Amino acid sequence: MKTWMRRAGAGLSLAGALAAGVPPAWGQPMGLPSMGAASSAELSPAVERTLGQAIMEQGRQDPTYVGDLDVNQYLTALGRRLAAHAPQALAQDITVFAVRDPSINAFALPGGYIGVHSGLVVGAQSESELASVLAHEIGHVMQRHIARGIAQQSQGTGIMVASLIGALLAALAGQGDLAMGVATFGQAAAIDRQLGFSRGAEQEADRAGLQMMRQSGFDPQGMLAMFRRLMNASRLNEGTGGGYASTHPLSIQRLSDIENRIEGQPAAAAKPDPEFWFVRTRLALIQARDHADRQRLQQTLRGEARDLRGVRQAAALFGLASLDQEAGDLAGARAQLDRAQAEGAAPQLDMLAIRLAAAQGPMAAADASAAAWKRWPRSQGVADARARALQKAGQDEAAAVFLQAVIGQWPDTPEFQKLLATSLQRLGREVEAHEALASYFEQTGALPTAAEHLRQARALSKDFYVQSRLDMRIRALRERLDNQRALLEPFRK
Repeated sequence: MKTWMRRAGAGLSLAGALAAGVPPAWGQPMGLPSMGAASSAELSPAVERTLGQAIMEQGRQDPTYVGDLDVNQYLTALGRRLAAHAPQALAQDITVFAVRDPSINAFALPGGYIGVHSGLVVGAQSESELASVLAHEIGHVMQRHIARGIAQQSQGTGIMVASLIGALLAALAGQGDLAMGVATFGQAAAIDRQLGFSRGAEQEADRAGLQMMRQSGFDPQGMLAMFRRLMNASRLNEGTGGGYASTHPLSIQRLSDIENRIEGQPAAAAKPDPEFWFVRTRLALIQARDHADRQRLQQTLRGEARDLRGVRQAAALFGLASLDQEAGDLAGARAQLDRAQAEGAAPQLDMLAIRLAAAQGPMAAADASAAAWKRWPRSQGVADARARALQKAGQDEAAAVFLQAVIGQWPDTPEFQKLLATSLQRLGREVEAHEALASYFEQTGALPTAAEHLRQARALSKDFYVQSRLDMRIRALRERLDNQRALLEPFRK
């Protein structure tokens, strides 16, 4: 698989081991049965989710992980829109995240997590093309190809799974973290060579994905266009390793199967989300890491701003304004932003307006964030910008109130808990700050750390009722830890 987290170095880290080859090893081996009832040789959904959460706990710390809330909110919403029309019920909720990598790639992890390389989104020429890849990955999740592959590996070679399970059990016992002793890159590469998605598994995912696309209102031609793009990229990169084809074998047979299933079908009247183009531009900006990359991107965006109209022109102007802002040309950035706002509206434009207002002072940014939140009350990115602007303006009481309301709206977004803890600590509300941090670590999978913050909160409180509430949370976390150990223990070698 994937180059995800490969830059972490040559140490024995979970992130590195996974990047080097675990997900391909978790693909469906060649001999596995395909459609129909789930095989007995697979993990339970609870074990699969535990593994996925542990992988993501480490993955969020990797520098290639894209923590942009608006990007990941859009991708997850797109994934769940597709998953709602899956031909079979999914055992896991779908969560999609972005990885900063220019290659055209995507991958599914245990537990319903799907990673999308920035290069895939930037390379997509329509939202339907992006949806086709996500639908394909959801097809793998639906068919439980990953769970079956892990289970077969644990019964066969078992090197990576045994190491991963051992590290997880040690971490759950509070004995070190997941970054130690998981596997070497050589071991991961050996397993990668032994196992991978079979062509039968890929065809199953294609067909399920095509059905999801149709029923979700996307143009099935997007799958055909993306398939041809991937095959072309595979030919251009032949012999270099990596890429989507290395873990998702492409073939003329698969292409023909898609063509036959689309042939004769009426063209879909797809209604793309305008935010796709802004997310695409945002990921292009994140992907451009050096001066040469930014120059090339600026040239591309100038051409699009000149030749396109409407929302696509607005997205290109947003990119140009962002590049100007990064270069310190605030006047140029404001001029480009004004042009973009005349062509379209998007949360990303208002988030850029907040950043530009910050140059005039923290109060100006706070005022801009209030206006942006009024326009985009369902944007996690705008909520994040609003909270940070209030904090920088010294309005921690207002920030805490705002964040508590936002957490009520998005209770499963851990970043807001961390921001809340910052404001509560500044206000001297130490017990509540530790509770918010406990929620943050619980939601990101670091259960022992979450329990420790709850114990610290209890030690600071003199209120019997608060102590009782904290005792209940600590007990619930302890039970959850015990349950996770019990789930994982049978897979220890």
